[in-house]
Amino acid sequence: MLTATLNGIRLSYDVTGSGPLVVLIMGSGSPGRVWRTYQVPALVAAGFRVATVNNRGIAPSEESVGGIRIEDLVGDTAALIEHLGGGPAHVVGHSMGARVVQELALARPGLLGKAVMLGTVGRPHPLVQLYNKGERDLFDEKVQLPPSYAAAIKAMLNLSPASLEDPERAQEWLDIFEFTASAQPSAGVRAQLGMDRSQNRLAAYGAIAVPSLVVGFTDDRLAPPALGREVATAIPGARYIEIERCGHYGYLERPDEVNRVIIEFLTATTG
Repeated sequence: MLTATLNGIRLSYDVTGSGPLVVLIMGSGSPGRVWRTYQVPALVAAGFRVATVNNRGIAPSEESVGGIRIEDLVGDTAALIEHLGGGPAHVVGHSMGARVVQELALARPGLLGKAVMLGTVGRPHPLVQLYNKGERDLFDEKVQLPPSYAAAIKAMLNLSPASLEDPERAQEWLDIFEFTASAQPSAGVRAQLGMDRSQNRLAAYGAIAVPSLVVGFTDDRLAPPALGREVATAIPGARYIEIERCGHYGYLERPDEVNRVIIEFLTATTG
């Protein structure tokens, strides 16, 4: 990975391909390399230069254990775009990363070409708020769930039942989740979990003028598609597409379909 001091901190990132710039912003607790399995190859093949980044909180970027605000991540993304030649760049985000895209579209619209938000919300939901608090409490009280149990919970929360119908495929997912659950979350991930998620930002999104696409996933428990539709309704002229048979990790469960809608939107002559 490449490293640069941007927005006052060390950020690690990768860039692949040539053409118009697309920046991919990952959600809480996940490194930028997750995009590289499916989304980066598809976007590069479609003629884009693609940047992935480890958000602050995810090593080897600085962990910012003193706390992270959404404004910090917005500033980091803007600085990365400027570092890579300036805008306009297309920006795609998932979950927390989608919130970064929404706020970046408000704060620095001149840096953006088009904005894509996957599995997003514009206001807090009590169940998700309580789940997030539970994750923080586990860390703070130094409680680590058995990896097998943590894997099962993660699968049920983030995947569609359709992805778990085939026992062999389900076992593949569980093996991945169990492996990643064997490590204690870092202090940087804890800082991401501590970000303020209490604000209802739907009214503010009425000022977004960047061509926008919101993608919801029918079986998403952490970002229910009804809340994604609210975001699309709030943003003037935004499109909303809902993809069936996938949950919060829809970009990994049905990558071909997700990649298709992203690329069609980014290559269309109008937003």
